[in-house]
Amino acid sequence: QVQLVESGGGLVQAGDSLRLSCAASERTFSRYGFGWFRLAPGKERELVAAISRTGLTTYYADSVKGRFTISRDDVKNTVYLQMNSLKPEDTAVYYCAAHTKPLVVITTTPYDYWGQGTQVTVSS
Repeated sequence: QVQLVESGGGLVQAGDSLRLSCAASERTFSRYGFGWFRLAPGKERELVAAISRTGLTTYYADSVKGRFTISRDDVKNTVYLQMNSLKPEDTAVYYCAAHTKPLVVITTTPYDYWGQGTQVTVSS
């Protein structure tokens, strides 16, 4: 069972950048595909980006397309979310999640493993 630990959140100004990291405990890191979700007060949980087990396929929500980049480092057992041109509406708790499906997954149900979340706050 993989354990996920997010880091890299913080308080930034609009237009700034942040890079979130998700460190996985599992040695067989390449078995897992990953997603970054976010949850803002009063809103539903949203998948913002996902990456397949191979790293060859990615998905981005329209709200972050062109600004966020998901990537994975199978040597460091870490998944990243590079967030550029941040906006106040990006403020949320960001969660890393993992699944064992072969393809990129854009629905919540297949994600079996979740991190504890990291807060991102973007001031205007």
